[in-house]
Amino acid sequence: MVQIAEQAVAPETIEATLSYFIDTDAMPVSLVGAPGANDQRIGGGKPDPHRVVMRNGRLHADRFALERNGFRFVRHDTEVVDFFDEDEVRRVYYPEMAALVKAESGAARVEVFDHTLRTADDELRETRKIREVVRRVHNDYTEWSGPQRVRTFLPNEADELLSRRFAIIQVWRPIRRPVESWPLAIADAQSISPENLVVTERRYPDRIGQTYAITYNHAHRWYWFPHMRPDEALVFKVYDSQKEGRARWTAHTAFEDPTTPPDARPRESIEIRTLAFF
Repeated sequence: MVQIAEQAVAPETIEATLSYFIDTDAMPVSLVGAPGANDQRIGGGKPDPHRVVMRNGRLHADRFALERNGFRFVRHDTEVVDFFDEDEVRRVYYPEMAALVKAESGAARVEVFDHTLRTADDELRETRKIREVVRRVHNDYTEWSGPQRVRTFLPNEADELLSRRFAIIQVWRPIRRPVESWPLAIADAQSISPENLVVTERRYPDRIGQTYAITYNHAHRWYWFPHMRPDEALVFKVYDSQKEGRARWTAHTAFEDPTTPPDARPRESIEIRTLAFF
């Protein structure tokens, strides 16, 4: 049970503007900035803002299932003291998240392969060399880049691992304090259509990746979890190799909450990425 006091003060629904994507048939490309810098979008496509209804996910949290909706909202403590300490995150947080994803997904094996710290505070981002919040609707992996992550991270085992089902499952949580601005919104996987997914290229200094930009669909069902705390986490799926009978993608984005007070502190968060093998 994850119902807590925030339900009593947050509305059941709000309206917010999300930045979708208009497909112009030219491959959209993002140049990934160095830590502390912003990404640069070049090439095809353009932003497409839409006003949507956002549902308070705290009121429905016990109904969400990873395989049906693509996400789970959980109460989860961590022993990490300083998320800005890279060694501590890898030593303490990685095993915690592998255990959490295994418990939530039922996977036989979970490998953490990456994490990202984000903030809406430009000064902190530049000082700590971390990344900006992502203010556009997207999904992190595609039909190509999902399997490619296994080949990159576990090259000696890739052929055998890719012969059976696997998923990429992420965990997002605020750090240091509750979310006061730029919360995370997530769309029910049941409302995402393949026609909404547009392959975009992400160019790193040493490799090329792919994500999905998302085109607008009035059927999308959006949720947010007001005032998420550091002892709460959102577990969500961004790829599943099994194409039938379960959630495969979850569109998500940071968004400007119209109920955010003017003195709200910038959001700080961590997202962890795992390979889950079944």
